[in-house]
Amino acid sequence: MKIKPTGDLALIKKINTAIVLEAVLVHAPLSRAQISELTGLNKATVSSLVQDLIDSHLVLENGPGQSSGGRKPVMLLFNGTAGYAVGIDLGVNYIRGLLVDMEGNVIAEHQRGLKQQDAELAIAQLTDCIELLMNEAPESPYGIVGIGVGVPGIVDDNGIILFAPNLKWHQVELQRQLEERFGLPVTIDNEANAGAQGEQKYGAGRGIPNQIYVSVGIGIGTGIILNKELYKGASGFSGELGHLSIEYDGKPCSCGNRGCWELYASENALLERAALLGFENLEELLLAATAGDERVIELIRSIGDYLGAGIANIVNVFNPNVVIIGNRMSRAAEWLEPAVQAAVDQRTLPYHRERMRILFAELQDQSAVRGAAYYAISAFFEKIKSGQ
Repeated sequence: MKIKPTGDLALIKKINTAIVLEAVLVHAPLSRAQISELTGLNKATVSSLVQDLIDSHLVLENGPGQSSGGRKPVMLLFNGTAGYAVGIDLGVNYIRGLLVDMEGNVIAEHQRGLKQQDAELAIAQLTDCIELLMNEAPESPYGIVGIGVGVPGIVDDNGIILFAPNLKWHQVELQRQLEERFGLPVTIDNEANAGAQGEQKYGAGRGIPNQIYVSVGIGIGTGIILNKELYKGASGFSGELGHLSIEYDGKPCSCGNRGCWELYASENALLERAALLGFENLEELLLAATAGDERVIELIRSIGDYLGAGIANIVNVFNPNVVIIGNRMSRAAEWLEPAVQAAVDQRTLPYHRERMRILFAELQDQSAVRGAAYYAISAFFEKIKSGQ
């Protein structure tokens, strides 16, 4: 059977356009000749595809570069302000949102407390937050390219929150609701996965192939990156290590298990014990610890010991290059770190910990929201590269 050459040529052009765009995204500033060298595409093809990308407002010419003997080459940059994305970190007791440009630079942010965990009321606040951020977007060729949301629960491929124990949500079709409301592509993922992506792309995890991100907030979630790829498991639900049992007949958990790690090592665990000392929130505790209150410092260290015990299990299983501790409890790094490190040193196998490092999130409590925004940007790039 004869194959139509036009279809083949169109497909080849899509593939080559994706290759050229990727070269600019990763290596800019660079010239057309450098793209040709990097990709193996001939100079005429590169020149034509670059012009298409310039016409599409995705690539900019940035003036002359260094000459190697002849005419100075014109250098190319990705146009980071071609569009904007919204990232949301939906916490158990807060909503944090960012508007970013296509390179992940923060343009605007908004945060509010979340007192009503009823899904309908919380989603109304969520959409309000998204609207506020969208209204902050400057004029651009592509406008808002998408919305990414990190949530504290199990999410399927259709953006349905199957189970979020700390929010008490079951079967919430968040992606569908937001896409219908805003008419934009929406990506929903577990908050810890988003945090792992945020730290890998913009934070402490840059360039590290095997890393486990431990999100320590009201609960504990983990994002697992192996060989630079997010590991999601057979059904897409990996990373619920906050529900590892660390005490066989321990406290009952909202997930239905007993003795879960997050019951002993999370912000919630800290606040339960801090209430006996008269403290109501993490901010008060951090101020007291900074002022030298030994009761509070000892309490945070005790939480750090439990945190380290769980991390030791992770290290023994995954043998990562680094474990990155993020979310709100990373703000207590000064007092947590020695206790976490001591517990890991005591409990891990020596060959596993020999080169392994424990880091605290460079983005602090913005790892997940930056990662969620990156999901939206990444989905836009995939759409462009596939020629849709």
